Amino acid sequence: MGHKMPSWIQVGVDEYAKRMPAESRIDLIELKPEDRASRAIPKVLALEAARIKASIPKGAELIVLDERGTMVKTTELAGWLRSWMADGLSPCFVIGSADGLDPALKQTAKRTIALSGCTLPHSFARLILVEQLYRAWSLTENHPYHRE
Repeated sequence: MGHKMPSWIQVGVDEYAKRMPAESRIDLIELKPEDRASRAIPKVLALEAARIKASIPKGAELIVLDERGTMVKTTELAGWLRSWMADGLSPCFVIGSADGLDPALKQTAKRTIALSGCTLPHSFARLILVEQLYRAWSLTENHPYHRE
């Protein structure tokens, strides 16, 4: 979920996305958050979850980002990327709205991961995720971008 990212975030996201090869391209699907003015948060999250589910590509592996998720290392992400590419799978990473994600949606995820132990603004999470996907790809190709 998200909307109106700062221009510097969009520049960064675009930069890392364009570095990815065609077979590992990043497609961003951005959904406008639900209006929270007169609705209880659980109802808002359920409505958002329905829209998120409808936008997930058929056959994609759902991965939810949540600060309470499992911390993932870049090398582990690179291993997943190798597996996805070998198996012809597409991961679908979901970053929730300001109030998070519906618990039922989280339960359907293959993985729930954290990019940091800190709570990140959605714009930062987006940029960090795209950079980490590029870094993971660079590891799979022995590209010199990543250094240990």
